[in-house]
Amino acid sequence: MKKLFAFLLVVCGLASFSFLRDPGNRYYELTKNMEIFSNVYKEINYYYVDDIEPGKLMKIGIDAMLNSLDPYTNYFSEAQVESYRFTQEGKYHGIGAGIKMMDGLPTITELFEESPAYKNGARVGDQIVTVEGKPVAGKSKDEIDAMMQGAAESNLNVTVKRLGESKELPFSIPRGEVDVPNVPFSGMVSDRVGYINLTIFTDQAGAHVMKALNDLKKNNPTMSGLILDLRDNPGGLLREAVNVSNVFIPRNELVVTTKGKVKEWDREFKTLQNPTDDKIPLVVIVDKGSASASEIVSGVLQDLDRAVILGQRSYGKGLVQNTRQIGYNGQVKMTTAKYYIPSGRCIQAVEYEKGEPKAIPDSLRAEFRTKSGRKVLDGGGVKPDVIMESEKMPEIIHQLSSKDVIFKYANYYKNTHKDIKPLKEYKYSEYDDFKKFVSNSKFSYTSIVEDGLSQLKEKAKTSPEWEKIKSQYEALEKSTHADQTALLDKHVDQISKIIEIVVTILNRQIMHQIMWVAA
Repeated sequence: MKKLFAFLLVVCGLASFSFLRDPGNRYYELTKNMEIFSNVYKEINYYYVDDIEPGKLMKIGIDAMLNSLDPYTNYFSEAQVESYRFTQEGKYHGIGAGIKMMDGLPTITELFEESPAYKNGARVGDQIVTVEGKPVAGKSKDEIDAMMQGAAESNLNVTVKRLGESKELPFSIPRGEVDVPNVPFSGMVSDRVGYINLTIFTDQAGAHVMKALNDLKKNNPTMSGLILDLRDNPGGLLREAVNVSNVFIPRNELVVTTKGKVKEWDREFKTLQNPTDDKIPLVVIVDKGSASASEIVSGVLQDLDRAVILGQRSYGKGLVQNTRQIGYNGQVKMTTAKYYIPSGRCIQAVEYEKGEPKAIPDSLRAEFRTKSGRKVLDGGGVKPDVIMESEKMPEIIHQLSSKDVIFKYANYYKNTHKDIKPLKEYKYSEYDDFKKFVSNSKFSYTSIVEDGLSQLKEKAKTSPEWEKIKSQYEALEKSTHADQTALLDKHVDQISKIIEIVVTILNRQIMHQIMWVAA
């Protein structure tokens, strides 16, 4: 009997081996290519002329492999898991300050209410000079981020340079769990219309929208309409998309269905609670930055004829991701399904170009019907019921914002003026002061035409024909030169309004997001 049993084991082993070695078998291809990849990795590690960083090389290989699939399938190393946790939960361990490099120094551009940084005296506009006694000048943002990392509850010791202070200021800030609010603002835009801004679908997004709505109704008994602002909301947790929808639609209503390769994972998600208010007239604002969970909510409310969708076509992300642990505290986030909203449509963009969804003409999109029979289209995002194109920002204002000139001036202005009122009462009236600040800064406006001509010049100078066309080029260059002072005067009203907003936000010191960037 033992011999028979041993014989059967050998036969089964040979059968399974031949199964794996069958060139037409999927598992054979998988095994073969894993072996090839492993061999290449080992050979490079042993014999490549220069020393390599094995971890860095492997991450490059993994990233390249995943990038061939879709923009949302990613690998997170142990060091990156904390930032991923923030995108999912709205929480992370740190000091509660966002930084941006300005003039070679990390500058605080965001502070969260009740964060360790705020409670210990840091302020928006502070420039970090040293971290743990080590100068940061000349280092990259990634290097500085690494210097600032540390264990939860430990202290981060920094010195900062603050406009208006003659000496550098030392701070010792305890690292703690920072909870970033997903509803940073709610209020009334008129006597009868309320407004709720939802910036990301992290944990408790539905509960926070419900609370904001209840507070608005309680404090404003005459409120008879609501605006839900989902502009630039990148999405987040699927369950919170269901919960936010549930604020406005009845219990047991189908919100979204997910369908993927593993049929056992296909699911329907329905609302579980009674609505907070399923009657109040509702407008949802979306734009090209509204993605994923934002598109579920806006699409569901559109499919059920519960809201009017206003703005620009949304991003077009109809894919569901799940994370899998892959050892050594690393994770892979991969697309496992597509989601379908109540009309049956999927809003996923079908093509990408340089990681961004390509526009799909309406003629190529399939038709579906809302609950009342209105026509809606699938693919390429949610098309608003009322389309409002975003205002085109003049290029000089875009450059003043993107090059931080407005931020720096507003910070200087705030620190030299002590009587700044709330935005509704505040009127900025020192535009000549701003023009002087711009003149003294290193800012130099270059139009798109001038930039293009400059690039053309660099190429043309290498040609033997350059001397023949040089005078013509210089004449063209002169005719297209933008007068910076004239442009500042032309856009005085728009720039003054932006300055008003930034100054009043900086004066409050709590910035949940960089609202002042002209975009």
